[in-house]
Amino acid sequence: MKLGFVGLGRMGGNMVHRIHRDSDHEVVAFDMSSEAVEEAVGHGASGVASLEELVSQLEAPRSVWIMVPAGDPTAQTIDKLSDLLEEGDAILDGGNSKWTDSRDRGARLAENGLHFVDVGTSGGVWGLEVGYCMMVGGSDEAVGRLAPILDVLAPPEGWGHMGPTGAGHYVKMVHNGVEYGMMQAYAEGFEIMHASDYDVDLEKVAHLWNQGSVIRSWLLELAERAFADEGRDLERLEGYVEDSGEGRWTILDAMDNDVPSPVISMALMARFYSRRNGDYTARVLAALRNQFGGHAVKAHDPAAQGDPAAE
Repeated sequence: MKLGFVGLGRMGGNMVHRIHRDSDHEVVAFDMSSEAVEEAVGHGASGVASLEELVSQLEAPRSVWIMVPAGDPTAQTIDKLSDLLEEGDAILDGGNSKWTDSRDRGARLAENGLHFVDVGTSGGVWGLEVGYCMMVGGSDEAVGRLAPILDVLAPPEGWGHMGPTGAGHYVKMVHNGVEYGMMQAYAEGFEIMHASDYDVDLEKVAHLWNQGSVIRSWLLELAERAFADEGRDLERLEGYVEDSGEGRWTILDAMDNDVPSPVISMALMARFYSRRNGDYTARVLAALRNQFGGHAVKAHDPAAQGDPAAE
């Protein structure tokens, strides 16, 4: 099979590498970065300098996999490809697009006879080594055509057809919401041990919990690695945690369906607090305690803290 591939970042570049390393499939690769294209060529791909050139090197029915950031970059790439491709060709989005966007794109592209497949992809930078878990949405015809590539990219039983267009990104969205909750629980547990009177070896604990414990997971393997690399106190790291949107979308969908999701919701709120987004809230709380109870406050001006020793 000959596959077009757009987007050669950390995941996309590794996916192209895995396809050529582990199969006889061919990849025609494009990225805005010429260095990324050169690296893909070094792994066996054919490099091109434009989307037009990429499409010209594929035979109908064509399949083009895009692995670019969600939002405008994805929308613009799909729009450009839809003008270049022909009836029966397929566009595959392996990024973290919102499932409603993917559903709408699938319907719009179908009007012009184009297939659209959304592939929720998990595995990060480790996918090259262990494979990618892929949640796929689209028609049976389009997904069936893609199956030989999915078989290479995924570990055994590592991909599944979730339903029509949008279903792949929907399941991946919920997957990431669950991930938020798991990460938060691990983080809180390790902080409790870090603050205790016992000088617990957290790297050792992370390793131990993966030996038959009911909470064993790949995330714990990564925690063990993080403590090994960064030390018990993680002093080099700033406690600032971003979110890429999927947790928010999961919570909104849960609300639309009257499904309580307190763990995922609080995990997202904790990320907001990590960015000092709750700093003003905390100042209001301190001010209220000072007003109704005369409780001391910590102020930038020591004389304003309500501490007689500062007067």
